[in-house]
Amino acid sequence: MRLGVGVTGAVLLAAAGTAAAFAGSAGPPLRGIHKIRHVVVIMQENRSFDSYFGTFPGANGIPAGACIPDPVNATCVRPFHDARDMNAGGPHGRKAALADIDGGKMDGFVAEQEKATPGCQGQFNPACAPGGAAHDVVGYHDGRDIPNYWAYASQFVLQDHMFEPTDSWSVPSHLFMVSGWSARCKSSFDPMSCRSDLATPDHELPNGGPDYAWTDLTYLLHRAGVSWAYYVAPGTQPDCADDAIACVPEQQNPGTPEIWNPLPDFATVRLDGQTGNIQPLQRFYTAVRAGKLPAVSWIVPNGRESEHPPGLVSAGQSYVTQLVNTIMRSREWSSTAIFLTWDDWGGFYDHVAPPTVDANGYGLRVPGIVISPYARHHYIDHQTLSFDAYLRFIEDDFLGGMRLNPATDGRPDSRPTVRESVAILGNLVRDFNFSQPPRPPVLLPVHPRTDLVG
Repeated sequence: MRLGVGVTGAVLLAAAGTAAAFAGSAGPPLRGIHKIRHVVVIMQENRSFDSYFGTFPGANGIPAGACIPDPVNATCVRPFHDARDMNAGGPHGRKAALADIDGGKMDGFVAEQEKATPGCQGQFNPACAPGGAAHDVVGYHDGRDIPNYWAYASQFVLQDHMFEPTDSWSVPSHLFMVSGWSARCKSSFDPMSCRSDLATPDHELPNGGPDYAWTDLTYLLHRAGVSWAYYVAPGTQPDCADDAIACVPEQQNPGTPEIWNPLPDFATVRLDGQTGNIQPLQRFYTAVRAGKLPAVSWIVPNGRESEHPPGLVSAGQSYVTQLVNTIMRSREWSSTAIFLTWDDWGGFYDHVAPPTVDANGYGLRVPGIVISPYARHHYIDHQTLSFDAYLRFIEDDFLGGMRLNPATDGRPDSRPTVRESVAILGNLVRDFNFSQPPRPPVLLPVHPRTDLVG
């Protein structure tokens, strides 16, 4: 199989022409989606929709009378307001997802937290402290605790049917975020050797080569001359490759392929010489302030700022606010769409059963927010969405509608589904009003007053 085969000439020319327009070359005024010259995906960690927006007015939130079975105490636990800054959450691997969903009954959350607690490592998670986590998987935050997130949801767009792309943990979700698939490959450089894997796709191949041989979005962006960057906050990351609540943190930086930073392990990124596009977070601030933000950016946190337990809710909200404020204060604001979401549900309760899209997804609901000068005001998007919708928006904006489709993208792989094209997937364009004048920034305090404790 030949690797590095380009897309067809006609499509590539169209995409390159679009990229040139975004670079500032002469041409007609940009219209519709093409008014967005910068897409920024901010990926946080481990919160369900109900745990953050289950009481948001107008959203599909926590149903009245909800009570989640507690098998240890032979009772059930009702969702409650939880003002603690440090949460525990529950196990959030694939086995835990299937148990939480329980065939659509959405009733396994407390039981899964109780089963995981005895074996966890106390120094890393409050669930292991004396008294445990008090069943905080069914606790929820609201505007008193996360006022900035609620302000973004109120001022811009809240998506109440954003599902993680698969019913599993961080690695599969991040792989779907950049490539529309999660798989395990027998060969580093043979895309046809890959098969779907939603549990442990990251494994060390015998030859020491990249783990992921299938095609990711950066391949299409690079071939079309569309700029991109993946910004990584250096520090540690706390996730586990199993159904434990917590595990020993590992180091994270742009050069290390880790659970939140999969791109260094993609064959396409290495073959295209694009590993330098994976950069420390400080480069994001430098690029924005210099007016040189790439067309497509992904931003992932470190453990302290991630909201992944035991990361503090307040630290994550402040970190995200700083990112958003930086864009809003720059000249890039007038042409940017910010997509804010959380990679998986983290074991926290959600009452909506995921719809079936294919054998690989979807997973549980997570919060989704759209922030842009063209975003609708105080709008709740009820479309069925997943991270595949980000790929589709980017492809429609910068690539002339090209898809990660083995039949048409010039680099065949063995993915079972073109996820951007499934009928159930909503269109993010509906979250925008491109006829309105660009809205002014909504600058928020980086450290807002909250009622969070502990």
